[in-house]
Parts: sequence; C-alpha cells; structure tokens
Amino acid sequence: MTIRVLLADDEPLLRMAFTMVLDAQPDMEAVGEAGDGAEAVLLARRLRPDVVLMDVRMPGTDGIEATGRLVRHCPQTRVLILTTFDLDEYAFAGLRAGASGFLLKNVLPEELLAAIRSVARGDAVVSPRITRRLLENFAHQIPAGGLPEVDERLHRLTPREREVLVEVARGLSNTEIAAGLHLAEATVKTHLGRILTKLELRDRVQAVIFAYENRLVRPA
Repeated sequence: MTIRVLLADDEPLLRMAFTMVLDAQPDMEAVGEAGDGAEAVLLARRLRPDVVLMDVRMPGTDGIEATGRLVRHCPQTRVLILTTFDLDEYAFAGLRAGASGFLLKNVLPEELLAAIRSVARGDAVVSPRITRRLLENFAHQIPAGGLPEVDERLHRLTPREREVLVEVARGLSNTEIAAGLHLAEATVKTHLGRILTKLELRDRVQAVIFAYENRLVRPA
C-alpha cells in the first residue's frame, strides 16, 4: 500500500529534496506541494493524503494553525511537523493542534521515512526528550492530594504491560525500556500495541497522559 504524502514548506529546494527522497521509496509517493499553511489545507482537502509533512514557520497561515484546520477537515490525514527550530512551544502547540509527530529538519533520511511510516500506521512520533518536557508542562495540571478514582481500563493490563506503561510515561524510548526490563525491543513494541488497544488510546502521548492521570507515575 502506497503512503501518499503532501509537502508543506515555503522553501522550494527543500520540497524538491523531500520529494526525491519520498519518490525513491517503493511504498511512498509525494502527491503535492504547498508553500504555506492555507495552501496545504486546500490541497489536503482535495488530495486526501495519508500524511502531511508540515513546516511551522511559513508566510500567512503557519503550520500550527494549518495543522488544526487539517485535523478538523481531514481527520484521516495525519500531520508530521518538520521544523528547523528546536523550540518547546512549537512541539507543544503542534501536538495540541493534533499533529502526530514532531521532528527536526536535520533528521536522517531513514529516520524521517520511518517516522512517516509510523504516522501513517496511526502511531505518534515524539522523541523521549519532547515527551519529558511535555510532561513537565503537563504536571502542574494534575491535582495534588487524595487518591483519584482509578480508570477501570487499567485493570485490563497484565503486570508486564503495566510495567511497560510506567516506563513509557517516564519518557523512555523502546530501546531504553527493552534494556531496563531485559526484553527484546520487538517485545516492547508488542506490549505497547496491546496497551494502546486495551486502554482505547490513540498513541504514545495519550498513554503517557493516562499514566499520569492515574498516578502510575508522579511528576518530579
């Protein structure tokens, strides 16, 4: 199955480079290019791509606003934000707007391609560093004192799945979790998939918030 990708960036040379990388893959196709956020939304509504690679800083409608519009009008299209600037406000604003991932433009081509495939499958692509800093910002919203009512979905997890969920909530990558729990990385991925299914969650970010809301881990 071919993953149809729309590119949104105000730099034509970057769009050309990304198009060449995508079209060289047997399972990907660049279906369109947009120079700003408004054009990206219009093209996405017409072309219905699987994934939009979205720059943040563009003239007119920026990538954050465009992401919010895309999520509302094209719910089947996933957005992967790709930016030059490693700023928390961009990452958090993008995730709040509904983006499925956040990467820097200096990412290796193989990492970008892996991220596109993950997002197309319905996964989230957020680095552990961003997850940790997201939680630092999220922590103040968690009420202190008293034990909250435990979500009944938590009882669906096995003890091992609960362990994996705690490590995910700590912001660890699958590789780090595998090393810490003495598991194969593929086993960690399997556990995470089952966790998301049992808890009826969309992605890793939602799993982290679920764990904090249910006090499986506490903010530092």
